[in-house]
Amino acid sequence: MFIVLLKFSKNKDQANQLMEGHKKWIKQGFDENIFLLAGSLQPQMGGAVLAHNTSLSDLQQRVNEDPFVAKEVVSAEIIEISPSKTNEQLKFLLS
Repeated sequence: MFIVLLKFSKNKDQANQLMEGHKKWIKQGFDENIFLLAGSLQPQMGGAVLAHNTSLSDLQQRVNEDPFVAKEVVSAEIIEISPSKTNEQLKFLLS
């Protein structure tokens, strides 16, 4: 399981121009059952994605395909987590 932090960087002003492509990238991640959650970092710092069902190398490749990453609107950091305990609703993450 991974947390992907997408923090605004030097080309933040291009976000509006690239938003449709970024939204398609997010949708594809959900459609392919890789993304579990996506949302904004507050206050207006960028975004974050919770991902699973993938390897670190495959996720890195996927993240690099995000138009925001490709055009340096955000810098990406991937944090890998090895879950050991969850509540019942998230138990599927342990497998």
